[in-house]
Formats: sequence, structure tokens, C-alpha cells
Amino acid sequence: MTFSVTIPTYKARFLDEAIKSVISQTYQDWQLIIVDDCSPEDLKGIMEPFLNDERISYYRNEKNCGAVNVVDNWNICLSHCIGDYVICIGDDDRLLPCCLEDLSNTIDKYPDLNVYHLQTEIIDENGQVIERLEERPEREDALSLMTKRWEGRKQFIGDFCYSRQHLVTCGGYYFIPYAWGSDDITLFRAALPLGIANVSRTGFQYRENQYSISLSHNDAEKVPAVLMQKEWHEKQLAKLLSQGIYPEKDINNALSAMNHLMEKLIVHHIKRDLKQGGFTRYWYWLWNYPKQVLSCLTMIKIYILSIRDAS
Repeated sequence: MTFSVTIPTYKARFLDEAIKSVISQTYQDWQLIIVDDCSPEDLKGIMEPFLNDERISYYRNEKNCGAVNVVDNWNICLSHCIGDYVICIGDDDRLLPCCLEDLSNTIDKYPDLNVYHLQTEIIDENGQVIERLEERPEREDALSLMTKRWEGRKQFIGDFCYSRQHLVTCGGYYFIPYAWGSDDITLFRAALPLGIANVSRTGFQYRENQYSISLSHNDAEKVPAVLMQKEWHEKQLAKLLSQGIYPEKDINNALSAMNHLMEKLIVHHIKRDLKQGGFTRYWYWLWNYPKQVLSCLTMIKIYILSIRDAS
């Protein structure tokens, strides 16, 4: 089987490391697709020493997708893939040398699934491991996967390896502005109805750093993105309930965990926006709070907390 590793890129700082982490794989049947999102940095200069390897391809977008439409660049990468399976990593992330070999062995054991998960470590800007994420069972059903996610389990787009045919059939990675939940919906969609297989050995390293899109602000735009994913998940859970695939109790537990997380995210973004924009932003949120599904009392509490945090 062939793996397509994609790197939708804009930043130069760690790109060389990301590329070398693919080249160093013990399993050699791969292609590497790098799509430069009109970066002002010299990404092609970083790429040139690697382009003598016919497995590596570099493309540059004519128009910048940007942070809002970053999922579009994920799907541009996907359009260049020819492998049986696809992994999308950040330009600051790394694969460990065993990654593709372990995935190949897991896929051989569970060939009928659409998605597989890599055990993950979080690294800092210097590449030092700061956290190893919890181990997962060898097999997991879709509802358990998502419930644990809503209860606080960490995961990233690069944790997952997808059947390319499945992604193409579904129209690619699910679009939400800023990718704010796109990875979760893409995952949930792929895990239904057969679930997921988890690789036990660490194969992926996610880098926490100050340049990450997930740490950017744009909070007023991220709240509608949270509501988009909330609506999708509500519809999917209602569908599962009507199909009788899972016990009603489990569906209700999942729904409760999802709603709690979405409200927490909305409150977080409003608080951060108030901290940045001051009192005038309170009136924006007060006017719009019915759209955000928050009570008047919650809005008052958010404002009081934002004042306290700013002092």
C-alpha cells in the first residue's frame, strides 16, 4: 500500500524538519505532497534539495487560502494524492520513523476501516517532548471516540490516517472556517459505522508553538464556526438515535458532553474578545447572544470574568 503524506504549508521555520521526518520512514512506499499557500517566505528554497526524490512534489497556490479557508488547502493537497491512505500534517509537526510501518501493520489487521489513529506526543518549539497523550484501545466505536473527544481528549488533524477513497467520496475534509472543528467532523464521518483502529506505538509529534492558527484570535469569527460544528453534531447524534445503533443513554451522554464543550468554547472566545476589545464589544455580544445560545445571566458572568481577568 502507498501512503500520501501531505503538508499544507505557509511557514518556513520547521518545514525542513517536517520533510525529513517523512524521508526517514522505515516504510518507504510513500509520496509527499507539499502545497505552499502563497507564502512570502522562501519555501521553494527549502524544498529544492529534496525535489530530486521523485516521491516528493511541491506546488504553490496562485491565490492564498489563508487561515479562514485553511481547509481548502488541505483539500488542494488531497487532490494531488495518489496513495491508498492519506495523512495531513502541519508544517511544524513531525512523523516518527516507525509511523508508516506501524500504520501499514494496523491496516493489514483491520483493512475495512476508513480511519486509523496514531499515538501522539506534543513537542515544544525546540522539539522536546512535553506531553504524551493517553493510550487508546486497539479498536474503538465512533460514539465512544467522539464522546471522549468532547470530554477533553486531545487530538489533531495529523493524528489520523484516512482512506483516500473515503475522503474523495465525501468531498474531502469537511469545511468550517479556521478549521474550527473540521478535523472532528471529518473524523466522525469516517468512523461511522465501523469505528477506528488505534496504533499503540507513538508515531506523530504535534508541535505547540506561538505561530499556530489555533492560538490566533479572530474570536468573533470563531464563535459562528463553533455553532456550525455544534449543529452538524446535533444532527448526526439525532440520526444515530433514530437508527437505534447505540443505546439512547449513550447518545444522551454524548449530546450532553458535546453541548457542554461547545458552550465552553463560545464562552472562551467571547471572554477573549472582550479582553481584547473592551466594553464596547460587550454590546456586540449582548445583541448577538441569542444566536450564541447563551442566557443573559451567562453573558453577565462572562463580562464580569473578563473584567477580573483584565485587572
